[in-house]
Amino acid sequence: MTDHRQITAPRSAHLSARLEEAIDHLSLGIVVFDERREVVFCNRRYREMYGLSPEQVKPGTPTQELIRHRLNLGLKVQVAVDDYIRERVGRDIALDTTVQEFTDGRIVAYTVYPMPGGGGMATHEDITEREELNARLKKQYERGKEQEEALRVRNFQFDTAINNMSQGLCFFDADHRLIVCNDRFVEMYDIAPERVSPGMSLIEIVDLRFEAGSFPAMTRDEYLQWRTNVAVSNEAKDSIVELKNGRTFKIRHRPMPGGGWVATHEDITEQRQSEVKIEYMAHHDALTDLANRVLLNERLEYALGRVSGGEMVAVHHLDLDQFKAVNDTFGHPCGDRLLRIVAERLRSLVGDSDTIARMGGDEFVIVQATISDPADATSLAQRVIDALNEPYEIDGQQAVIGVSIGISVGPGDGSNPDKLLRNADLAMYRAKSDGRGTFRFFEPAMDLQMQTRRIMEQDLRKALPAGEFELHYQPVVNLASKEISGFEALIRWNHPTKGMISPAAFIPLAEEIGFIVPMGEWVLRKACATAAQWPDNFHVAVNISAIQFRSPGLIQVIVGALAASGLAPTRLEIEITESVLLHNKEATLALLHQLRALGIRIAMDDFGTGYSSLTYLQSFPFDKIKIDRSFVKNITENSSSLNIVRAVAALANGMGMTATAEGVETAEQLHSIASEGCTEMQGFLFSRPLPAAEIERQFLSGRGTRGAQGRIIAA
Repeated sequence: MTDHRQITAPRSAHLSARLEEAIDHLSLGIVVFDERREVVFCNRRYREMYGLSPEQVKPGTPTQELIRHRLNLGLKVQVAVDDYIRERVGRDIALDTTVQEFTDGRIVAYTVYPMPGGGGMATHEDITEREELNARLKKQYERGKEQEEALRVRNFQFDTAINNMSQGLCFFDADHRLIVCNDRFVEMYDIAPERVSPGMSLIEIVDLRFEAGSFPAMTRDEYLQWRTNVAVSNEAKDSIVELKNGRTFKIRHRPMPGGGWVATHEDITEQRQSEVKIEYMAHHDALTDLANRVLLNERLEYALGRVSGGEMVAVHHLDLDQFKAVNDTFGHPCGDRLLRIVAERLRSLVGDSDTIARMGGDEFVIVQATISDPADATSLAQRVIDALNEPYEIDGQQAVIGVSIGISVGPGDGSNPDKLLRNADLAMYRAKSDGRGTFRFFEPAMDLQMQTRRIMEQDLRKALPAGEFELHYQPVVNLASKEISGFEALIRWNHPTKGMISPAAFIPLAEEIGFIVPMGEWVLRKACATAAQWPDNFHVAVNISAIQFRSPGLIQVIVGALAASGLAPTRLEIEITESVLLHNKEATLALLHQLRALGIRIAMDDFGTGYSSLTYLQSFPFDKIKIDRSFVKNITENSSSLNIVRAVAALANGMGMTATAEGVETAEQLHSIASEGCTEMQGFLFSRPLPAAEIERQFLSGRGTRGAQGRIIAA
């Protein structure tokens, strides 16, 4: 009979061996320990994980030795080694999992399982690769989240940026379909926002714009063709588009890699308007809105370039006569309004192809293009003179001016703008010198005259320091006593090569260039110094021009001349013309009263030749009226001249003024002025102006200058 125990024992041993072998091949390290915390069993994986020999983990080995071994291998703990061991072996055996890290980077999941009847089992799993994978996955996840957040932020920033741009912006793909556009684009073209969405074609966008009226002055198909051509050209392009609604847009088209394009749309309406305004201001006069010098030159050059055959271009240089008097009398604002009226009158006279320019001040130029005959220029010039001579009503006041015009005709008088303008200017000066209120055509001789004038100006400026000026004196005779009462000082220019030059040749030039001021100061000082050496009963008369009166410091110059010479103020007589009173009348009258207060006598020269002489006699009590030689010259033949002399003499006598007749050359003239009540005379009948030495020789008896008597004449 078979023994079942003998059969069962081998089978049990075999099964145990198979089980142990299976446990040895597990990926987990396993340690079984009893209630005394001593090893009962340890599989091969555990020994391999910690580099232990079978002897080191044989049954009965205290588990604290295994813990110490792990610590020696680099197990990371937060407390002292012995404390850690005591804490681990001293705790109750309960289900617990701990992840342990080693200094070599390994990570082990350590799990304790309590066993029935005491003791327990611990599994050790090397989870290094899994943890690293988890860490990588976690990092990738976190990075993905960060990238997602960054993309969200960027998208938000992008949306915010493009929707807050001052330009409209749109992206289209290679198929001409909309990828994105911003709010500004929709707003600029008056498109309803809900009608625009990604994926729309360029044609649909163009149709929306056409429907809204945000379109240039072309058909839908024309615009679509143009925009498509730009898109398919694959080239960067900037375009200025003017819409029918008055807006102007600048479109910057830029192709994208791989097809498609991006375009910005900028509203430059105000910029363009500013540019146009600046361009206009750069070429037009601010006061009159006429062309300025820059535009005039451009138009004149263009006109000259277009003449052909017998065609001509006429240049009219206008200078207003008596404008300065209006400006000084009524004030600059009235003067500005008058200039604007002049501009309007000129506009009504010229053709569409003509150009009117203001050159500054009261000078204008008309370019008449084109004409076939100089008579056309004559006709326009006469119309301009007639129109500008008409009175001007300004703020309830009436002003009257005239105009002098110089005309050059190209290409005969010049083939370039500078030459034509210069020659028209020369002709204008001739018109002024010929009496104003007329026109003159340029003649080659005018250029020579201008060169001569320029040379005279240079010589005139050098004459004063060179001592070329001298004074001649013309006696003034009292008709009652038939004796000399004084002398009028008259300047002469003794040119080193041209000899004696008439005052009529250089005084107007001196006034024009302002040289009359230093020259007049010299006359005052010289006349006072000379008269101071003559008898006390003789006065000396000095002419003061309007320009001298407007120069600052005149009163100081006169007082200085009197002080330096020792001449009594009562022996000085200042002669002025009514033109002096045309400029800043109140200031001039105040100055005259200052001179009178010093004892200086004031005479009105050339009385009767102006239009306001009587008015000025009411404004200021002159000491003397000098009757102009033009009335005396014709007194014996012209009853009108006789009546004027009679009236002026009666007026002077009635107002307690002296009446002096100038230019007396014949005995008949002398008899007439004496009969009509004139107080004094001067003229060639008695004496021409003479140098001081000759005056002293002829009229001061040659007996020293103090106390000598003048010669008696017969009336």
